[in-house]
Amino acid sequence: MQKPSLPKGTRDFAPEVMVKRNYILNTIRAVFEKFGFQPLETPSMENLDVLTGKYGDEGDQLIFKILNSGDFLSKAKPEDKDDYKALIQKISEKALRYDLTVPFARFVTMNRGVISFPFKRYQIQPVWRGDRPQRGRYREFYQCDADVVGTDSLICEAEIILMINEVLGKLGIEKFALKINNRKILSGIADYLGYPERVSDMCVAIDKLDKIGEEKVLEELGQRGFSEASLQKISPVIALSGTYAEKIIYLKQIFTSSEIGRKGLEELEEVVNLLSQITQKEDFIEHLHIDFDQNLARGLSYYTGAIFEVKALNVSIGSISGGGRYDDLTGAFGMPDMSGVGFSFGVDRIYDVMEELNIFPEENTLSTTQVMFTNFDAEAQKYLLPILAQFRAANIRCEIYPDSSKLKKQMNYANRKNIPYVVLAGEDEMKAAKITLKNMRSGEQDLLTASEAIQKIQ
Repeated sequence: MQKPSLPKGTRDFAPEVMVKRNYILNTIRAVFEKFGFQPLETPSMENLDVLTGKYGDEGDQLIFKILNSGDFLSKAKPEDKDDYKALIQKISEKALRYDLTVPFARFVTMNRGVISFPFKRYQIQPVWRGDRPQRGRYREFYQCDADVVGTDSLICEAEIILMINEVLGKLGIEKFALKINNRKILSGIADYLGYPERVSDMCVAIDKLDKIGEEKVLEELGQRGFSEASLQKISPVIALSGTYAEKIIYLKQIFTSSEIGRKGLEELEEVVNLLSQITQKEDFIEHLHIDFDQNLARGLSYYTGAIFEVKALNVSIGSISGGGRYDDLTGAFGMPDMSGVGFSFGVDRIYDVMEELNIFPEENTLSTTQVMFTNFDAEAQKYLLPILAQFRAANIRCEIYPDSSKLKKQMNYANRKNIPYVVLAGEDEMKAAKITLKNMRSGEQDLLTASEAIQKIQ
């Protein structure tokens, strides 16, 4: 008999896990809607040509391709086995979505005639990446995206920072770093090095700074063709530390001949100015966990302006949120000059952070069932079923134990499901036209009418 198994990098979610995941998802959804975002869903698969070329060479390699139906090798030739890209084009026309941003851009392009701009949408769906599975990095995982297209207003960037802070605050993740940068600043650094056309190569190397360290980053830049003189110039930039204001002053000094670099600094300062106006707090940078990081690159090639990344502190887990502005994304689909900005929460990593920090609410508050009705015999069942209906009419989540069983067995069932209340009805309760409501946490029992019990639970 075959032993069942799961593909690496995927997981089952048992009910006790799902209630926690739903707690995270519902918190995120509520904040998105509070800021005026509307829900959207797109298919799990996209045409391969929609996805390729949007994530850089490294990202393209992680896209899960789907073999064509039927004889998928019918268009392939023997010599194609030596040319991976040519072979893929002939045997695969579709792929699982890598993220939610590119499908969103495709949706906007296809529906531009009926969308009202600026268009604000949120999307909560799974995505797939052919990455090496490890803790906090899965091949199938959920993203929670919020994007705005049709405006270049920096108010959108400011509100992204506010939403990130509100979601993480509501979830109880109090210690985190919200890193912010601007791709124009990175272009300015490339100008400063004398390699304005090599900004993508520079970003790919710098993006690995946290993983491999400064020495290895400089080594990789050298391998990518950057001169020894340029490596000496970038070294103090990479190592730059200090306050937000101190970093801005330093970069202004080296961007004297880089217009795009200065533009990036202006945009960053305007976002901070807007946040100051919104929060009316003198210490708003610390209050909003903002950390200007000139090395933040984020590998996705479609970012053109502000970029964000969030990491929880005191846990060994990667980024839990990230995003940025992508002025040229819809242009790839024949819709140029459509400015957009957005970000995403990684639900799976947020879950791991909350588990490690042990900050989920008490299990009783996360239970899907609020009240369990016991079932001793046919007479008790007949008495309790109408009361069960009353509870549900009052929007109380409840269930009845389906079989007539011993009390201990039924109580064990309620405990395993973390059900906070149990309703009991024996001969005495039925004579008095009442029920006994037991609080499973405190052990307290009250003899109440159905209406009184409903009011107590509510």
